[in-house]
Amino acid sequence: MCVINENLDTRHRVFISYHHEKDEYYKKKFEENFGDLFINESVQDGDYNPDLSDEYIKHLIANNNISLSTVVVVLIGAETEKRKHIDWEIYAGLSERNKCRAGLIGVILPTFNKDENKIPDRLQDNIDTKYARLYTWEYINSINLNNEYMIKDLIELAYERKNDYDIPSNNSRLQMERNRG
Repeated sequence: MCVINENLDTRHRVFISYHHEKDEYYKKKFEENFGDLFINESVQDGDYNPDLSDEYIKHLIANNNISLSTVVVVLIGAETEKRKHIDWEIYAGLSERNKCRAGLIGVILPTFNKDENKIPDRLQDNIDTKYARLYTWEYINSINLNNEYMIKDLIELAYERKNDYDIPSNNSRLQMERNRG
């Protein structure tokens, strides 16, 4: 079992994975609406120079922001599944770094069209194993019985799943080498 010095009385360390060009609006709304519910370990604008090599960016993703995170939230818009950095971020979150993996949540954004778009492959692999869960933007913004946003409970459940090794995560897929489309 892997526990990173967190309990029910603390805010979890969350990494938000999203398409920086297309879904910035929803990332900012996520931070505005829920930022007081978690410690934000996400990449911020200007953190990484896009001219750096892919291997170096993978290293930065895995060893800087995500290594501190206990839950990865993937915001899924129209082109999310095409982005290599999102695949790398999910991969890093699921890796057993320091014998620990992050919980995983997918959030379907209003820009996602189920007839035209698809869930990122690595996230879908983990939805299939029941390690990750998928929710809609509307649902995470709804209110629970304690008059709190649902996302608070969902982050807690993802944190609990990460420590339950009877629920397997699947990180066997090769990492994407380039963006699609």
